[in-house]
Amino acid sequence: MTTAPDARAAARRMYAAFNARDYDAVAAVFTPGFRSHPLGTTGPAAVAAAWRRFHDAHPDAQVVVESLVVEDGTVAARTTVRGVRDSAEPPTMLEMFRVENGRIAELWGLSSLARR
Repeated sequence: MTTAPDARAAARRMYAAFNARDYDAVAAVFTPGFRSHPLGTTGPAAVAAAWRRFHDAHPDAQVVVESLVVEDGTVAARTTVRGVRDSAEPPTMLEMFRVENGRIAELWGLSSLARR
């Protein structure tokens, strides 16, 4: 069973890796069978590829965690994405993820970001 502190730490590692453009860290942050429900992808390599595409489109992007709610192995995060081009105000995201053994196993999310 994943504890709340483990789940909180996994969330912080994910956002820190995204902001640092540390694509190699995804293997340590996500489980091998990780599933992104919004993107319909699986595995850490798909995460790294998605992050790269996003950073290519928005090189100044940084995720700022506004709220983080943790219960056992589930995390809900409300974030703002700063540095996004063509955006009058910073987009917001609401993500929920399930943590297994200190790594993110599944993610669901809603975003005000426009998909291209």
